[in-house]
Amino acid sequence: MPKISAPTIAAHRAQTRERILEAVAALTRVQGIDEISMTDVAAEAGITRTALYNYFPDKPALLLAFTEQATTGFVDRYHRELPAGAGAAERLETFVRLQVEALAEHPHPAAAELGASLGPDAYQALAEHVAPMQRLLTGILRQGVDDGEFAAAPVEPVARLVLAMLGAQRAPLMHGETTPGDAGRLVAAFTLRALGARATDAAGHSASPSLT
Repeated sequence: MPKISAPTIAAHRAQTRERILEAVAALTRVQGIDEISMTDVAAEAGITRTALYNYFPDKPALLLAFTEQATTGFVDRYHRELPAGAGAAERLETFVRLQVEALAEHPHPAAAELGASLGPDAYQALAEHVAPMQRLLTGILRQGVDDGEFAAAPVEPVARLVLAMLGAQRAPLMHGETTPGDAGRLVAAFTLRALGARATDAAGHSASPSLT
């Protein structure tokens, strides 16, 4: 019988589950989500494969749990780092910066490749788990349009375009062809220019967005 390292079985299971998800996070930094195996995760977490399957029946279930945790962490970090009273342009820049940093830290394949790897049902569930990030971006764009900071635009299609631009930075980041800082600035400047907005400088003052 496995050694219980917590005061209760429930606490032990929670600790083990957290350790498993931390193992996934560590492995994505060096292998990429699509290359991770259940054997890799079990070894990284310091448990047996049998124990791992007691928590997650298969890789899609594991990746769904990891994605849900990552999405919650992203939204929490966004609200924590956003300055009080930030306008839509600064909110958009913060969103893009954090997205690029997350993409660099936990690389994953393009959506079509990931969908083929997980299967349609798991991929649909994965899309539902990341929906809060798209709603967050849509809200930023809607605020900018309503406040007159952005030109009038259909916010949901624009949100999809921004997310597509962010996804396009995946390969350059993985191959060392750009840095998270440069990629984030490029996507933010391009988007703000397209929306007729102005970027913000380090002091929070507006400035013309530069693509260089």
